[in-house]
Amino acid sequence: MAGKSLNRVQLIGNLGKDPEIKYTPQGTPVAKLTIATNERFKDKAGEWQDRTEWHNVVLWQRLAEIAGEYLKKGGKVYIEGRLQTRSWDDKTSGQKKYMTEVVASDLILLGGRGEGGGGGDFAGSSRGASSSAGGGNNFDQRTPEPEPASAGPITDEDIPF
Repeated sequence: MAGKSLNRVQLIGNLGKDPEIKYTPQGTPVAKLTIATNERFKDKAGEWQDRTEWHNVVLWQRLAEIAGEYLKKGGKVYIEGRLQTRSWDDKTSGQKKYMTEVVASDLILLGGRGEGGGGGDFAGSSRGASSSAGGGNNFDQRTPEPEPASAGPITDEDIPF
């Protein structure tokens, strides 16, 4: 039975390193980055514990370009997107490998100047970008973009990571 479902991820965290920008053979920009989120909880003994979770994020087209220009290691960022698991055969071991990633559809820089956030308030989205009402740079980059599949289906071989 086919029913309604939801695949949506929202993250606020810090970049573990500068984004890695590459291009598909068709010239489509794609960015890969990792975001750390932190959780604080009490263990069985009642002691506070901190746990860091690392999330792999992939951004396509204009969002990838924005990430390359404005995101820096340590910067705080909001990412919205969907979970996607891809698989491939490892060429050295012959084993099937899996990776679950967040495919971003929205990006908002939360850190200001001096915080690794890329210099000002900025919001970007694959549906278009809008500027924050705060200080810093006011960008308005409204660019309607087709889905990544508009140039044909993207296979694992197209992903340059």
